[in-house]
Amino acid sequence: MQEPNRITDQAMRGLNSEVWEVMHLSETLKAAMYSLYDTYYEATCPQRFFDDLNNKDTVILLRDEYGQLHGFSTLACISFEHQGVRHRAIFSGDTIVDDRYWGQHALAFSWIRHAGRIKAEEQQTPLYWFLISKGYRTYRYLPVFSKSYYPHWQQPTPPREQSIMDSLACRRFGHHYDADSGVVYFPESRGQLKPRWTKVLPQDLCRPEVQYFLRRNPGHARGDELVCLTELHPDNLRPLARRLFMQGLQG
Repeated sequence: MQEPNRITDQAMRGLNSEVWEVMHLSETLKAAMYSLYDTYYEATCPQRFFDDLNNKDTVILLRDEYGQLHGFSTLACISFEHQGVRHRAIFSGDTIVDDRYWGQHALAFSWIRHAGRIKAEEQQTPLYWFLISKGYRTYRYLPVFSKSYYPHWQQPTPPREQSIMDSLACRRFGHHYDADSGVVYFPESRGQLKPRWTKVLPQDLCRPEVQYFLRRNPGHARGDELVCLTELHPDNLRPLARRLFMQGLQG
């Protein structure tokens, strides 16, 4: 097995980010991922979690100097055609960070660097971030990373981007995706944050993007997912995200 790609950042305060192919994860590490996930999510079980994990390509892990897991994000790279042109998308799956490390940027920094490396594989192919969000904290990464993202609290989604969102969501979720609302509904939750973690912090409730998310996805606490999209291109990224993306793009 090859060594994982390790990125260590002083801003991570002792946390190391590692990008692993899912096929190389040990059973012990998978169990640690589920244990962390189970701390924050309900309406789940090991089999459902592992089935979802096995449908992903890579995972970004956050571990401390002793090797203890404190967070992770799974992702899959999707190739598709839109209007006869090849496109790619990074689909974000399960993501969780130990709440003791909330406010740090280890996962975000590593994720956007890794996105740059994916872009480097096919630089001329448009690359998107295809995100489904059942939490306002996740949705808020879109304006932090991107200039233009959808759905946006200030502007309607252009027809082209809406068409891509609908196509990707239908392909991934079939009849569970409702195009009118832009939300993925499951008759039985496939994992939702425990009530303790769904509360909106007072300082966040006044944010217009948070208010928008709560209006667009009123069932987020029961596991409903808002479908989101942004193009991962240097011209569409905010300065810090662009710098990190370019590090990955340029190797």
